[in-house]
Amino acid sequence: MIEQQTATRESFVAGYLAGIQRCLAALSVDDVARLLSCLERAYAEDRQVFIIGNGGSAATASHMACDLGKNLYPPSSAGSVRRLRVSSLTDNVSLLTALANDCGYDQVFSQQLAIALQPDDLVIAISASGNSPNVLEALTFARGRGARTAALLGFDGGRARDLVDVAVVVGSRDYGQVEDLHLMLNHIVAGWLRQGISGPQQ
Repeated sequence: MIEQQTATRESFVAGYLAGIQRCLAALSVDDVARLLSCLERAYAEDRQVFIIGNGGSAATASHMACDLGKNLYPPSSAGSVRRLRVSSLTDNVSLLTALANDCGYDQVFSQQLAIALQPDDLVIAISASGNSPNVLEALTFARGRGARTAALLGFDGGRARDLVDVAVVVGSRDYGQVEDLHLMLNHIVAGWLRQGISGPQQ
C-alpha cells in the first residue's frame, strides 16, 4: 500500500512538472517582450504603475509591487537613482473592505484607480480566468481614463484579453500552474528592469 501511494505521489509530481514544462514551451516570448517594453516606457516617462488581482493573484500583485519597488536598485542607491513608481491595489485591507461593503466588490479596484490614475499610467491586471468582474471593471475604467493596460492571464485569456494593450497568457486551466508562471513572469520583468536600471548583477 505504501509503495503504491509513493508511486501515485511521484506520478502526480511528475505530471504537475510536465504541465509546467508545457506551459513554458507554449509561452509567447514576443508577448513577454511587449510587457517588458510597457514597463520600460512607464519608467522612462515616470508614470505610475498600478497592479491588481484577486486571491493568489493578489499575492502576486503584492509580490510584483515589492520587487519593482525595491529590487531594481542597489541597497545604497536611495536618493541617487530614480525609482519606478509602483503600487499594488490589493494591500490596503481597510480600504478594500470599505469599498467592497459600500460600493460592491466589483468596484474595489476601479474606485482606487479613480483616486490617482492619470492618462498614460500603466495598470497591470493579474488573473487566471481573465473574467473577474472587478478586474474587468478596473481595466474598462483605466482605458476610459487614457491609461495603458497590460495583463498576466491564464486559460484562454478571458474577457480581459480584449481590454488590454498587452496580454501574456499562460495556456493552462490549472490555477496552480498559471499562478506559478505568473510569479516567474514577475521575476523576468524585475530582472530585466534591474539590469537596465542598475546594470547586470555581479
